[in-house]
Amino acid sequence: MLFPFVMLSTAQLVGAAGAGLVGGLLSGFFGVGGNFVLVPLLGLALGLNQHQAQGLTLAALLPPLGAPAVWQYRRAGVPLLLPVVGCAILGFLPAIPLGSVVANVLPASALRVIFAVLLAWTAVRTWRTPREVTDRPHLTEPPKGYVWISVLAGFTAGFASGLLGIGGAIVLIPLLTRQLGLSQKQAQLTSLAMLLPPIALPGVWVYAQSEGGIPWGSVLPVAIGFVAGAFIGAKLNRVVTPGRLTRGFAVLLGVSAVVLVVSAVRGS
Repeated sequence: MLFPFVMLSTAQLVGAAGAGLVGGLLSGFFGVGGNFVLVPLLGLALGLNQHQAQGLTLAALLPPLGAPAVWQYRRAGVPLLLPVVGCAILGFLPAIPLGSVVANVLPASALRVIFAVLLAWTAVRTWRTPREVTDRPHLTEPPKGYVWISVLAGFTAGFASGLLGIGGAIVLIPLLTRQLGLSQKQAQLTSLAMLLPPIALPGVWVYAQSEGGIPWGSVLPVAIGFVAGAFIGAKLNRVVTPGRLTRGFAVLLGVSAVVLVVSAVRGS
């Protein structure tokens, strides 16, 4: 049954909403989907296995939950380059079901370790980003050659999202800043804007079929917590300097790498 509805206990409701709140805070502040936190927290709060938690996380992010954060970024004067968003979505859509299929067919422990190494390497490079890069101005129009770079960045993000359930923005944002020259906050806004349409739907469908459904009764409390957290996180983002934000994102990448290694060891 693809659409099971399971009643939650009070403790489970609180746990699901709390997981959504933490994921939303990270989403609003760093521009990421918060998946790498949502997946383990939902697994603990609701007793879900890895694949079930990944499917639920993707399902919970189907509505435009990041809209409050996008509004806060735009209110702060960060330009949104819609052509870049559109091209990234074009790359994301075919990649997320592909990653989801691989995740449900192959044991992902080795892939998680490899991806963790890549994240750790990216974290070091991000931490060491020169100040002239972290303080670069926002772009007002897409740079030359943005189409294929944006599509490839979106494809990479979609595959990682479907395969590992950690959220494609973890890889998308470094690609947008380094390859396209977007500022850190502009790359984060681009990532959040990508989540406004239900681009994770193909991945949700694959997980629902493989796992016998998604626990849809858990989606609403996660969504409510996520919206509140995203709004608060985006407001906090407005008062942080670009340099500190970039280093904070590097720390987030490093934590994500550790989480992937731990999940790989526990799953092996």
